[in-house]
Amino acid sequence: MQLRSTGTRLATAVTVVLAVTALGAGTLATAPAAFAATSATSADQATAGLPVFPEGSELGGVGTSGFLSYSFAPDTTRELTWTPYDGGAAVPLQDPEGWATGAGDVVVLGDASWSADSRSITLRNMADPAAPAVSLDLGALNGTYVAVLSPTSVLAQVIDEVGQSELHVVTKDGATTTSRKIAGLPADATDFFGSPAHDGSVLVGYETGPEGERTGGRALVDVAAGTVTATYASPESGFGYGGLDFSGTHVTWFNYEAGVGDTITSVDRKTGEQKKTVLGAHTDEWYSSLVGEWLVYGNADHPAKAVSLTGGQTVDLGVSASGSAASSDGGAVLRGSRAADGDGLFRVAAGADGAPTVTKIAETGTPPVIVQPLKIQQVHVPDSVDLDKSGGKVTLGWTLSRADAYLDVTLTHIATGKEIKKRLTAPTAGTEFSFVWHGEIEQADGDVDAPNGKYAVEAEATLLDGSGEPAYQGWSMNLTRAYNPHDFNDNGSTDVLYRDPEGVLWREDLKDRTPLYGEVSTAKNTRIGAGWGIYKQIEAVGNVGGAAHGDVVAVDGSGVQWLYLGKGDGTFAPRVQVGTGWQIYNKIAAGSDLDGDGRADLVATDSAGVLWFYKGTGSYAKPYAPRVRVGGGWQVYNHLAAVGNITGTAAGDLVARDTSGVLWLYQGNGRGGFTPRVRIGGGWSAYSQLIGADDLNNDGRPDLIAYGTSGEYGAYVYRSTGDATAPFRSRQTTGLFRYDGLRYSSVA
Repeated sequence: MQLRSTGTRLATAVTVVLAVTALGAGTLATAPAAFAATSATSADQATAGLPVFPEGSELGGVGTSGFLSYSFAPDTTRELTWTPYDGGAAVPLQDPEGWATGAGDVVVLGDASWSADSRSITLRNMADPAAPAVSLDLGALNGTYVAVLSPTSVLAQVIDEVGQSELHVVTKDGATTTSRKIAGLPADATDFFGSPAHDGSVLVGYETGPEGERTGGRALVDVAAGTVTATYASPESGFGYGGLDFSGTHVTWFNYEAGVGDTITSVDRKTGEQKKTVLGAHTDEWYSSLVGEWLVYGNADHPAKAVSLTGGQTVDLGVSASGSAASSDGGAVLRGSRAADGDGLFRVAAGADGAPTVTKIAETGTPPVIVQPLKIQQVHVPDSVDLDKSGGKVTLGWTLSRADAYLDVTLTHIATGKEIKKRLTAPTAGTEFSFVWHGEIEQADGDVDAPNGKYAVEAEATLLDGSGEPAYQGWSMNLTRAYNPHDFNDNGSTDVLYRDPEGVLWREDLKDRTPLYGEVSTAKNTRIGAGWGIYKQIEAVGNVGGAAHGDVVAVDGSGVQWLYLGKGDGTFAPRVQVGTGWQIYNKIAAGSDLDGDGRADLVATDSAGVLWFYKGTGSYAKPYAPRVRVGGGWQVYNHLAAVGNITGTAAGDLVARDTSGVLWLYQGNGRGGFTPRVRIGGGWSAYSQLIGADDLNNDGRPDLIAYGTSGEYGAYVYRSTGDATAPFRSRQTTGLFRYDGLRYSSVA
């Protein structure tokens, strides 16, 4: 983090890092006092009288403690603002694709212009604007938004594995997202939409019936119990119209009837009596809200009225309004004007006698200029990311309260302390500062793939003019990739081991993300240590010691087999003797799971041409079970390589090169043996060594490296195809061992 502060503040930053590392994935860390954003500039905004509804704005929704308004900036972006009724400071919100309100004072910010299409949503509890936002990825559940239930939960339509729609309560508690199905709905119900939730219930609409004969339905849902408590029939779905509402006495929904116009259907919850109230022509843009037993309705040309759904009497509310919004407390808010007190917002509620009362709650005018303190309002950092499933990248973002700032981001790998730093400048629109991280760490000698594991993700925002205190947030994220048996430093990419003429062993780290038809590139070579000249064979064997990382086996001139356990940081634990008598073997190949038990095995050929199978045990003290004879005649081969499961069959495979330079494929049969060999092609004598290198381009199949040629290219890559008759594509050049193709005596 690029701090422009004193040593005391730097010490505080270290404390923050340590605090974040102790948190679970996705936990939001509270900033220490030294990092707290100042909240001055808002004290003078709380003035006597009513709050101000911004001139030229539209009503975007209401809560129990405030209202939402929106307008369009000159650049056509929407300016969304929450204004509390109590005179507190208005709170600008970022420009979302779409939004909804409900469940008290919760604002739902979605990724689609129509909220029912939203798959990624953010919940802001505006009763406490400083509280962290809650992000829900409904797309991960194959779901879309239906209604908000609380500051941490929503109703969602989830499509199951057979394509059937289900209604679920989706809740996020800390880093954990849960989903539970609502019971009691028709099995073929779909196209769900919902009312504002209150009193523990929500009214949902849906469509049901056979194709071509679909009809509508309504259901009152007890959220806590997760079940339907009442159902109502409707000729049509009403999906897209909305109008769902309910009170202690009635449920209502909107309908359109050709030749009649817009109507509201109401059902008495006690008697079951159904009524239809005609609003008027569909083109007249009617609004309606339910307040107790009263239906409030009107449009810009017809002053608001309230009709009793029980007694039938109609009351003129005295407000000329252009729209209304229902509140979770059972009231409604009209946007319009009244002769007695002018333009603004008017609340309609049930009085002591049950009749509707009208109270002005906001004045229309020019609101005071909001000088927003600098805050990090939302963190868009996933709790966990699998780079092999995300295409090798992840977008990290932070929504700030202001755009006139820059953001310093630091990702710290907890286990090693390795850091990634990034300074973000303001976006062209909005206040979300973000960047795409490709899973790399920048170093002076080149970028390398970042190691897997948990990261502390810190963000510090600073105003461009340097005023005030920076705003800080701490988060954590877990980075994962698929296991790679040829990965010794736990960053997902293949590592190649090689011994130089002086007996020094080196590790070359390849790039994890290689374009499908691009050249495999190297990231960094690292010296492991000297003294490896005593071994006649060195082999990368995958995980045979029971840890999570690849290991190495070496056989010395006396036939003693030694195991070097990988530590996951590119180094190895001190060697352990695991066998003797290995001088009888002239070739070994390891790393493939040949019997399908999930552990890497080893094969070896003796001087008589017999191939022996050593089953992996998973124990570092005795990594291989006693040998089992596979078959004879293997003296015709001068090189073997375990290449993993390149054909997608029962188990790992083996390639063998004969003395004429022909390469043969032996597919593992899952029992430690092989199916009949398949000829791959000739000319392979051009190489001194073949290395089963695991997956070099992240297509899910292991690949092959061929080493040992003169000239510019010392090694070539053969990508696997998955086809047993032609398992490798044409060779591709690589930066690996460029101009060093004849230098190394052992490559693994």
